[in-house]
Amino acid sequence: MKRFILILILSLGLAAVANAQNIRVGARIGSGFQAQGEYAYNESCYVEGRFGMAWYTLGDLVAYGGYTADFTVLHNWNIFKMDWTPSVGQWFFDAGAGLTVGGRENFANIGVAGCAKLGLEFNNVPLRLALDWTPAFGPEIIYGDGWSYAAFNEYGLANLGISLVYCF
Repeated sequence: MKRFILILILSLGLAAVANAQNIRVGARIGSGFQAQGEYAYNESCYVEGRFGMAWYTLGDLVAYGGYTADFTVLHNWNIFKMDWTPSVGQWFFDAGAGLTVGGRENFANIGVAGCAKLGLEFNNVPLRLALDWTPAFGPEIIYGDGWSYAAFNEYGLANLGISLVYCF
């Protein structure tokens, strides 16, 4: 019973904090599946974090491709908003930059990431739907017993995705 009350108090506290802040949570589907969270600290900037899995193939080493854990942090700017469909919602274009890290077992990649996002904020529903391109630049490394292989993460450049986030 004590755990239930503690969880209830924490949940209510988090809900109150979320309503007081400009926080968005959702999901993104692209080169994998990612949970996504955004925190807008003013009207023109927000920080975005993504965690999930991504698909990678290491050049000619197809046997070493597969799903990997993926974590990306981006700082985005609201570039401009368009009033194309005033009855549905307001369109936006955001761009940003950040870092990405991924890996599994004997594989790791790290690099810088960019973001260009075109989306729609709905009027009467607290949702944002967006199409984004998040290219990642950096090395990828695999290693084993006494050997290693390094290459440029060429598949990170083709990271298109669709995201849907709920706005608190």
